[in-house]
Amino acid sequence: MHVVPGLKVLYFGTPVVLISSRNEDGTTNLAPMSSAWWLDQSCMLGLGNSGQTTANLLRDRECVLNLPSSAMVDAVDRIALTTGKSQVPAHKAEQGYRYEPDKFSVARLTEQASEVVRTPRVAECPIQMECRVVSHHRMDGAGLDATAFLVEVLRTHVQEDLIIPGTRHVDPLGWDPLIMKFCEFFGGGHNVHPSRLADGWNMPHQLQSTAV
Repeated sequence: MHVVPGLKVLYFGTPVVLISSRNEDGTTNLAPMSSAWWLDQSCMLGLGNSGQTTANLLRDRECVLNLPSSAMVDAVDRIALTTGKSQVPAHKAEQGYRYEPDKFSVARLTEQASEVVRTPRVAECPIQMECRVVSHHRMDGAGLDATAFLVEVLRTHVQEDLIIPGTRHVDPLGWDPLIMKFCEFFGGGHNVHPSRLADGWNMPHQLQSTAV
């Protein structure tokens, strides 16, 4: 039997992306997001219009999509409730967000120079994609204030031991991406860490974290 619960959130399970972008002063913003999907060498990103990342992509037209493994969940969670906006939007402040100009330091991650874009990569991420913005479309309606970005992947960097020897393919058994399901962190099918974001969004918790 099916029911119609009127779901508040539709994040059924997508990879977490640490998206790096350049601020107007040349510094780097780093933001976790999970509204992304890929086709061939292109990716669609869904980003809220109140965030610094959206402003950076509209102005600078480039970014790096850094994919953390499930083992990096601590780093992601440390910046989950931070924003690169010096004036924190009211709705984010209510959820517990704070302004943080140096998210790499807070996350304890390392900037790594890119090769074809100016935006730095995250050195610790096993997969990094240098991208340019191809087009964008504002999404409005039903309380939604977001922008859909189409980006072209210009160069992909993959940790060597994740490549199947003699091929150009990632080993799906070796690659354990950090997944977000309904604002909770998962890896290898298990809840791997408590989520500040879930707390900020007042999500109900019925999970026991396996993190130590």
